[in-house]
Parts: sequence; structure tokens; C-alpha cells
Amino acid sequence: MQDLTTLQIKVQDPWKNPTDNGWDVIDGRTITDNRTLEADVIIVGSGAGGGVSAEILSQRGLKVIVLEAAKLKTSDQFNMDEGEAYRDLYQEGAMRATKDAGMTILQGRAVGGTTVVNWTSSFRTPHETLNFWRDQYAVEGLSRKELDPWFAAMEKRLNIEKWLMPPNANNDVLKRGCDALGWHTEVIPRNVSGCWNIGYCGMGCPTNAKQSMLVTTLPGALSSGATLIHSVQADTLIIEGDKVTGVNARPLKDDKTPTGASLTLKARAVITSGGSMQSPALLMRSNAPDPHGLVGTRTFLHPTNFAYGIFDKEIAPYYGAPQSMYSDEFVFKEGVDGPAGFKLEMMPMHPGLNTALVGGYGASAFDQAKRLPNLAGSIALLRDGFHEDSQGGKVELRDNGEPLLDYPVNEYLLEGTKRAHLTMLEMQFAAGAKEVRPGHAHAPYYKNWKEARAGVENLEYAPTITGLGSAHVMGGLTMGQDDSRCTVNSDGSYKHLSGLYVIDGSVFPTSLGVNPQLTIYGMSARNATRLAEKLMA
Repeated sequence: MQDLTTLQIKVQDPWKNPTDNGWDVIDGRTITDNRTLEADVIIVGSGAGGGVSAEILSQRGLKVIVLEAAKLKTSDQFNMDEGEAYRDLYQEGAMRATKDAGMTILQGRAVGGTTVVNWTSSFRTPHETLNFWRDQYAVEGLSRKELDPWFAAMEKRLNIEKWLMPPNANNDVLKRGCDALGWHTEVIPRNVSGCWNIGYCGMGCPTNAKQSMLVTTLPGALSSGATLIHSVQADTLIIEGDKVTGVNARPLKDDKTPTGASLTLKARAVITSGGSMQSPALLMRSNAPDPHGLVGTRTFLHPTNFAYGIFDKEIAPYYGAPQSMYSDEFVFKEGVDGPAGFKLEMMPMHPGLNTALVGGYGASAFDQAKRLPNLAGSIALLRDGFHEDSQGGKVELRDNGEPLLDYPVNEYLLEGTKRAHLTMLEMQFAAGAKEVRPGHAHAPYYKNWKEARAGVENLEYAPTITGLGSAHVMGGLTMGQDDSRCTVNSDGSYKHLSGLYVIDGSVFPTSLGVNPQLTIYGMSARNATRLAEKLMA
């Protein structure tokens, strides 16, 4: 096994000297005087939606300013240190959680957004999901037939293709287990180029192999004349009558507190691409018109549950492509609007994440840590938002104006979690695990499938004791032509203000049932292109 402490990584960091590339990059930490800047388009957020939009709009000749609250960190600073990465590259230092702490939420906070720290899994939106949006929310122009050309274009742009290397031992558990049980398995498409197969994707890619916005669309936008302003928080939209004309922003110091200066950005159009918590929060702080009280509602998480298997051979779940195999056997097995379906994947298990998820105290925690080399971690992503008992959560504002998600864990989710636990336990035993336990505070390791099945039936499934988390936040600014249920039109325009566009995952009417980045890329490319045509007309 490669000792990563001796690994020599020598790649060119494109951000090391941005002025040498002719890029206009402004560090908000240096802004101490009040300023006003103007552009054709202001984009709030530099992740999947913002990065794609910035490149498309700037390449059409429009003057674009991208505003990002995080400070710039790049490959030269990605050193595969869990503690440093969680502190610097994740929202709230990777401690973000729902209001009642029933679920943890892993979201990126970086130039490039969550695309910098995700595990690279890239799926086209399921037909079933898009058809549900069309039928229930009157979403127009977003069938798979209409979206596939946009997906194909972004797959080419970001080098998305099925992973050609053999799965690491962790992902091979899913393949062996599902194959033994006759369940669907397939290789995951990944947005990588020249991947070193290190396995530390969640800490930022030190080799620039991950085709995140940091190394693809943002450089593309800057090379076409866009401006990036980082370490600056969008505070409120500037609303004049029924039109958005700009953004009021606050430069931030290293400790994320304001410098005291103000930045006023004026534009013909404003795109909010802050994601499903920050985009609704921006509208709420701005007192944007919301006649039906919909802003921040129907926010979804892909509630994710876990199972851990111990094998008699080394798994080393911290090495190799984090996710390379999946199973869709159970995503729509009970119908689109029936009990919660779920997607099966594996997750990388580094020491810090292992300690947080597997749990234990004192000698127990030490014993769990010693077993990490032989541990396999599986996850089930619950589909949410398709059933009357599955309405998601609501974004609220804290006293400091930051978003907080109230997301009740109800019986619908708990029932789906129990079924997912049983499925993953059976799968891991079929793959050869000697012991398996679900992510549940009261569950032991079970020695065989029969014992596990009986044990899970006797567990109490309730919030907090049932381990749940999510890395996928979706919804909150529902898209569709049904004005009574939606706040954003199918082209991304906000229904109640001209000049405002929402281009990110907050427009999804439900969760997706797949990892969301490619859906955001494709829809963003479509809507940013239409906006460019409108502004250039």
C-alpha cells in the first residue's frame, strides 16, 4: 500500500500567480474602503451553478463579476489533512446540522463551492424525477430528451466518464455483495482527468485531477474577462421597485468577520448561485417579495444512513477513488411516490470521519479506530419529496442572518432508513463481512444476516439515535410554472422580481435520487445560455 506521507505532488497551481494569467482576482480581505463596481451580471456563489454560468456568460462577451464568501484556497494548499480541510473548506467547519441536530450537513465553502470537496460522482437526472416535476410542478423544457444535450456538453467539458480503474476494496464490497444477491450494480461516472487514485477527494484535490469549478469553468471565465471577488459575503439584493439592480456585500477578514468596508455591485442581472441554504437566505435578508410564503420551503437533503462491515482482509477505505460503484436496485422499486427509495453507494472512511460516524468513547473508540483498515462503509441515499409525508425542511435565518435548516426527521424517513439498513447489512454479509452494524446508536455488530435481521427489528428508530446526514442540499426555491407552488420559472428567473435569476440546486422541486452535481451543471448551462441570449439581444 502506498505510504502517502512520502508522496511527492508537483503540479502547476493555476491560481499561484493569477495576474500572470491575466486574471482579475480581488481579495476581499484587502478591501478597507467603500467601493462600487459595475458589470452586466453579478453571480453570487462560485460552485456548480455559479461556475458554469460565469464561463458561459463571459464567453459571450458579457462583463461578469463572481462573488464568493470563502477565501481562495487552491491545490498548493490542499495537503490531505482532514482537520484543516474540514475547518477551511466546509460550511461551519463541517459542523453544520439541522435545527434539532437530527442530521449533519456537509457542504463546501470554497472558491469552486462543493465541487472542490465532493467525491466526483456524476449522474444524469432520472427520467422518473423529471417526469414528476413536469406533472406536479409544471416544469417546462426539462425532460431528459431536452436536457441530454446539455448533460453531454458538460460531460465533455468536465471529462465525465465511467471510472476505468478497478474499484478499490471498499467499493468492491458493494459490487460483490449486490452481484451475489442478483441486484443491480454499475460503475459511477466521475469528473476527473489524470486522477492519481489517492482517495482524499473530500480534502480538495492536490493534483488538480478533479474537474471542479476551481480548475475548469472559473479559469475559463476569468480568461474571458470575468472578475472573481473572494472573501466577500453577499448581504442583500439591491431592489428598486420590482427590479433587482445589484448586490450589497461585505468584505470579510480571515476570521470571517466583516472588515467594516462595504462593496456595492451594480448590474443588469443578478444570479444567485449560493445553493439551497444561502440562496433562500439571501432573498430572505433582502425582504424579496414572496406572496405565497414559499422561499426556503421544500428544502431537501437526500437523508443518508450508514452501515459498517468488518472484513478479515484489508479494505483500507481511505485509499482509492471514494465512489466508483453504485446500485439503483431500490431507487424506484416501490414507485415514484411510494415509500422512500434509496440509492446504494460506498463512502470513504478517513480517521476523522470514521471517529465521527462510527462513534464510541474511550477504549471503545480506540478499538474502532484500530479496526479501520478492515472496515467497509456503505451508504443509502433516501429519495425525498415525492410523497405527501415527505415535504422536506424550511430554511430560517439565525440572529446573525446566516441560514438554519429546520428539517424534521419523521416516520416516513425513519421507515425508509430501517429498510435501507436491512438492505446494506444483507449486502455486506453477502460480500463476505464477518461483522456488520447499522449506523444506529443502540446497534451492536451482528455476526450474521439472521442475527442482524432480528436485531434491527428490535431497534427503536427515532431521531438523533438513528445516524443520518447528508452532503446534498436541494430545493428551497422551487422551480416550475405553477405560480401557487413555485417561486422560480423554468428558465431560472424569479417570479416576483425582474433581473433576478436562480441558477443552482435550490430550484429543484424535490430531491433527485442521484448525486446532484451533473444535474446542476446541465440545467445551469441551459439557463445561463438562455440568459446570455436575452442580455445580448
